[in-house]
Amino acid sequence: MSLGNDTPPAGTPDVPVTDKRKMAAAAVLLAIPVIALMWVSSYAREDPKLFGFPFFFWYQFLWVFLCSAMTWGAYRLTLSARAPRGGEDR
Repeated sequence: MSLGNDTPPAGTPDVPVTDKRKMAAAAVLLAIPVIALMWVSSYAREDPKLFGFPFFFWYQFLWVFLCSAMTWGAYRLTLSARAPRGGEDR
């Protein structure tokens, strides 16, 4: 419901325009590791082994690197989702 006053009041900080699709993609990137690691029954087993390590351990260790990559991807998506302001370098 609009009261006819669409301009922000003076002194209000400018809210940057945000691409909601990119923000949703960033949220998915952050949610994937949470879901994958909370589903313990999917990786609570010994086979296949990698360098003698049971699947349970190397799978979780693999997610250390995957989580880092996904967090970095979400960070980059969040930065690119915001419309650039004049003079800012990304």
